[in-house]
Amino acid sequence: MKRIAICPGSFDPITNGHLDIIERAVPIFDEIIVAVLNNSSKQPLFSVEERMELIADVTSHLPHIKVDSFNGLLVDYAAEVGAIAIVRGLRAVSDFEYEMQVASINKKMNDQIETLFMMTNNQYSFLSSSIVKEAAKYGASVVDLVPSSVEEALRQRYTRGELR
Repeated sequence: MKRIAICPGSFDPITNGHLDIIERAVPIFDEIIVAVLNNSSKQPLFSVEERMELIADVTSHLPHIKVDSFNGLLVDYAAEVGAIAIVRGLRAVSDFEYEMQVASINKKMNDQIETLFMMTNNQYSFLSSSIVKEAAKYGASVVDLVPSSVEEALRQRYTRGELR
């Protein structure tokens, strides 16, 4: 049986912290699906398609990566694609409390899908997409926070005057 895992998130945009978790999950599973949540209640900076393109670009060096998007419940999507696990990164204790609740309800809804928590690399423990967007919005360098293609996409988005 193929061991498929989902690395879910909004990835608006993908950061070096996200990429670190994905890279560390690759040797554990036969396939990793980086799944972009299409959350209609949020106003993302990048469209789902743009986020998927950025993810595909920055993970192109990794084997067995698939990029997809989903609506609705993650646990339903995981079952639909035959995943055995959901991989989540944890930055701090505050992340753990929320993620534990989500993992618990997912387990209740489908006990065949495990949630694996990976501690983020210490150098990314402060990093979030929101922080990256805020820094980029005001012209600060985000070179060490995101892959170069994402940094370029952020610079283009904010220098076109669309979102200042």
